[in-house]
Amino acid sequence: MDDKELIARRVALELTAGTLVNLGIGLPTTVARYLKSGMDVLFQAENGLIGMDPVPEPGMVDENLADAGGSFIGAVPGACAFDSCVSFGLIRGGHLDVTVLGGLQVDEEGHLANWTIPGKMVPGMGGAMDLVTGSKRVIVAMTHTAKGAPKILKRCTLPLTSIRRIDLIVTDMAVIEATEEGLVLRELAPGVTKEQVIAATEATLIAAHVVPEMVISA
Repeated sequence: MDDKELIARRVALELTAGTLVNLGIGLPTTVARYLKSGMDVLFQAENGLIGMDPVPEPGMVDENLADAGGSFIGAVPGACAFDSCVSFGLIRGGHLDVTVLGGLQVDEEGHLANWTIPGKMVPGMGGAMDLVTGSKRVIVAMTHTAKGAPKILKRCTLPLTSIRRIDLIVTDMAVIEATEEGLVLRELAPGVTKEQVIAATEATLIAAHVVPEMVISA
């Protein structure tokens, strides 16, 4: 499997039945493919749907049904559609159990930067700020480095998405928990050593002498 699939499979293990989950654009969207068979998780499209089926069956694409990124989606039986005001009311009201977002940078205090790069044109900030601030649990799914440069830094150099501390970072190299004490190295990807993760991370990591290998969904 490639790095992105590894990340998505590991994130899928963090989702539990009966929860309301928002998946960000790109890599996070693929997490839904790797849920345990029969697990009942409700996925929200922030533009106004609960009960999103991220992958429509062949021939079943409805051009009027798309997620916030413009990708075609399906809807499970019993899905509920509503306007953006209701959707963001759910997010801002703290009713969303988990959000999974991509990341440009995360710093030592668990702050996320993922919505803009100064000087580059972006279509808009989307719902990232609301999702990070309002969700009960925030998981960042991203590659550990970008062109060899660390993405987990002592301080973010890009504009922050929120001052709220995220909860978990899942990369192609490790699983890292953001705590009040700092970033804790919880798991290592298969074939990756603790020393390699530390070398690829600018931020200080709290690590036990022995760090277990990452568990990946089947």
